[in-house]
Amino acid sequence: MTTDLTGFAHGIFKAQPFSVFLGAELTSVGPDSAEIRIANRPEIQQQHGFVHGGVLSYLADNALTFAGGLALGGDALTAEYKINYVRPAVGEVVIARAKATATTRRQAVCQCEIFVVSEQGEERLVAVAQGTIVSAGKQQD
Repeated sequence: MTTDLTGFAHGIFKAQPFSVFLGAELTSVGPDSAEIRIANRPEIQQQHGFVHGGVLSYLADNALTFAGGLALGGDALTAEYKINYVRPAVGEVVIARAKATATTRRQAVCQCEIFVVSEQGEERLVAVAQGTIVSAGKQQD
């Protein structure tokens, strides 16, 4: 893996057309962690004005994969993940923070918490996810 962790991660993130389309930002990375943010706006809301569950799911999936990929030392894919929606997502910004909690040579098990941030800057938990991430180089048909 490249020694420039931040540059490596941002390069992959910018190569994701869907992330660019959503206006998501990779705001923090570490050797086994990642944070992704997206501004709340009408286009990502469902009929009740909450951030759509699909957007929360995207944030969880991508943050889990970045955290796991960084922990595994390179490009990675999601093998599986599960998400629990805790409460409706209403706020100015949605933040997903993921961390690898167990890593082997082949996989990383990661956890992610998703928050909304109010106008006053207060964070409120809206979803929790867990996933298994595998190295993209070790995939077989």
